[in-house]
Amino acid sequence: WEITLNAFLVTFLLYVYLISESSSLLSSCKLRRQFYLNSMHKPGDVVLGGLFKGHYTSVFSKLSFTSEPNQLSCQGFDTAGFRHAMTMAFAIDEINKKPNLLPNVTLGYSLYDNCATLVIGFSAALLLASGQEEQFMLQEECLGTPPVLGIVGDSFSTFSIATSDVLGLFNLPIVSYYATCSCLSDRQRFPSFFRTIPSDAFQVRAMIKILKRFGWTWAGLLVSDDDYGLHVSQTFQSDLAQSGGGCLAYSEILPWGENPAELKRIVEIMKRSTARVVIVFAHQIHMIQLMEEVVRENVTGLQWIASEAWSAAAVLQTPRFMPYLSGTLGIAIRRGEILGLRDFLLRIHFLINTFQVMQFWEYTFHCRFAPPPAGWVEAGGEVCTGQEDLESVGTELLDVSDLRPEYNIYKAVYALAYALDDMLQCEPGRGPFSGHSCATLQILKPWQLIHYLEKVNFTTSFGDQVSFDENGDALPIYDVMNWLWLPDGRTKVQSVGLVKKLASKGEELTLDEEKIFWNFDSKQSPLSVCSESCPPGTRMARKKGQPFCCFDCVPCSEGKFNSMECTSCPEDFWSNVQRDHCIPKKTEFLSYHEPLGICLTTTSLLGTFICAVVLGIFTYHRSTPMVRANNSELSFLLLLSLKSCFLCSLLFIGRPSLWTCQLRHAAFGISFVLCVSCILVKTIVVLAVFKASKPGGGASLKWFGAVQQRGTVLVLTSIQAAICTAWIVSASPAPHKNTQYHNDKIVYECVVGSTVGFAVLLSYVGFLAILSFLLAFLARNLPDNFNEAKLITFSMLIFCAVWVAFVPAYVNSPGKYSDAVEVFAILASSFGLLLALFGPKCYIILLRPERNTKKAIMGRSITKT
Repeated sequence: WEITLNAFLVTFLLYVYLISESSSLLSSCKLRRQFYLNSMHKPGDVVLGGLFKGHYTSVFSKLSFTSEPNQLSCQGFDTAGFRHAMTMAFAIDEINKKPNLLPNVTLGYSLYDNCATLVIGFSAALLLASGQEEQFMLQEECLGTPPVLGIVGDSFSTFSIATSDVLGLFNLPIVSYYATCSCLSDRQRFPSFFRTIPSDAFQVRAMIKILKRFGWTWAGLLVSDDDYGLHVSQTFQSDLAQSGGGCLAYSEILPWGENPAELKRIVEIMKRSTARVVIVFAHQIHMIQLMEEVVRENVTGLQWIASEAWSAAAVLQTPRFMPYLSGTLGIAIRRGEILGLRDFLLRIHFLINTFQVMQFWEYTFHCRFAPPPAGWVEAGGEVCTGQEDLESVGTELLDVSDLRPEYNIYKAVYALAYALDDMLQCEPGRGPFSGHSCATLQILKPWQLIHYLEKVNFTTSFGDQVSFDENGDALPIYDVMNWLWLPDGRTKVQSVGLVKKLASKGEELTLDEEKIFWNFDSKQSPLSVCSESCPPGTRMARKKGQPFCCFDCVPCSEGKFNSMECTSCPEDFWSNVQRDHCIPKKTEFLSYHEPLGICLTTTSLLGTFICAVVLGIFTYHRSTPMVRANNSELSFLLLLSLKSCFLCSLLFIGRPSLWTCQLRHAAFGISFVLCVSCILVKTIVVLAVFKASKPGGGASLKWFGAVQQRGTVLVLTSIQAAICTAWIVSASPAPHKNTQYHNDKIVYECVVGSTVGFAVLLSYVGFLAILSFLLAFLARNLPDNFNEAKLITFSMLIFCAVWVAFVPAYVNSPGKYSDAVEVFAILASSFGLLLALFGPKCYIILLRPERNTKKAIMGRSITKT
């Protein structure tokens, strides 16, 4: 920013001076100052300007607004920069030969060397905009073509910012081939700026894609101290944070000029850091200075990522640097082919009279022209003839095998030419300007060219489409390069991929990983992370005060499994012991295969078997007094109901299903009501018989005969059947996966559906049981030798005790144990009834047959009467 600010101040003072001078002249303007800069010129109907880096640096005297010329000395001839300028000259020469592009119009050029110095580059831009005429007459209307209609350049972002800030005020189009700063996409600030190289914003996203591709989440960032580097630093950190693709271990600014202390500090940071990947957005001169310090400190084991500014820099591919830079991955400008360029370069001796060509000639052949050009330091050696053979010296100028910046220059010149061609083909009355007017060759305005430049769209001979978006940026595309150090000491920079922007999918990265050379013993891509990835079953816990890429690994809690953050398992799943994946939860229910289920099943079948045996005994001995005296029909029905009670308990065992859930409580309720109804009727019969034995009580049995007994049992049972039907229809019991009892288990149970229905069912059974108990208790002391009321009283006492204990036990038993409690209550009450009611009878029938007589049964009663 300081460099840019200085440029603004210089420009402001210069313009104030020129305006003040011109205002004093009524009829003419006089150019008060001339800069003597390295340049090449070719006349034409329309002239295009160019700004190129022909030298690495300069020695420039203090800027003065006096009439004395400023002394300029450019140092360190840049052959690659000179080739850039000659590429523009070639493109214009090629366009002039095309019959279908700008027919009858000759393009000329004015090319200037910025000497890698902002003030010189800015001065050259002003010369291109204002011209070199010392004096010109003022007219009422300014007519004629401006000195240049458009400029190709500059190569530096900072230079382009300073130039565009001023020349943009006059709508002079500038098409840069190398300025990548994303800030130049600001159309409000730079309305006339275009470029054929992608913006750094795209390059940054491409870099982040490479980091993600190889899992590099921990990297260092080095940038140059200028607009190019500082804007990249901001964009990179912002985009990296938004993408979540990684973190920066450090971010440092490489100084301009000699600063050994600062470079040493930066290299020390690189040595101490655990980041193995270093991303550098800087110019070649910065990398040369940095690598000198890297070599001094012997910092190895780093994976370098190069920006387009140095990804193909031959000056860094030396035996001194390659042990450290070998394996570098870089983003490079799209390579192209320019047919005929080499032949054109071989013929530049025809331009030997131009200043820059003379400098190149002296630099290449180590000779000098006599007399030497003004401002040029003598090269020494023999006198140049201009006929020396370029092919014999192996100059870098003729190396056209890897044309990258040159290809962008070529596209920039053609973009201006196509825009000019479209402008001159405008039909009068159909133009885009005021009153549908068109531009003419005699009256051309730079702002008119901008209109057509925004709409230019053509395809190069290499097959690439050239157009500009609303920000003046070209369609972005980059090559991905990889540096190899061959066994014979040679270096090779090979293309290993491509990154480009697609209209529908955004940025696309294509890499051929098999071709990539890694400068590590493992010959594999390095690992560059702040913290190792957490093993399965653990989650990341960020370290306090550290970037999110630095973390500790904490075991996942139960029910969750790995991932960056422990993720809860689905409802029916649970994490395994290692917490690395989810497994189906164990389904828990009262199974036939577990010990508890086996015991209950066995007990249920045993009770059923005993009922069958008792039924067989009673059937076999059905004519005996013991069977006949105790209402044999109700006894048989009671045995069948008890058998049903034992069997219905099996419905509570096994995996619940809809039909078992619906049937279990209905079968249980109806079976027990049938059983208790039989007992209740038997109790009433006992009381009726006793009452009938008294004088005048014979009529009581008439109202409670066999038909009434059967009807009573049927009615009482039908009421329970109606309750069960209403329950199932209104709110049917259904199977349910309960996860409330255990986190790691699914308790498969039957929900009752309606608690009211279940309560009514139990209450009805309890009401009949209590009623039976009370009636039997009242009849317990009746004068019979075998008083069945005592047995009924004892059986009902057992029955009520079991079910009174069942309710709290059932409520407090979780999962399958609630079913087990209910089965236990069914079996216990059933066994209590079976043993209490039929145990003594079977004992007499089988073991005391002498008591199984009518006399024995009625004996006590007769004696008492």
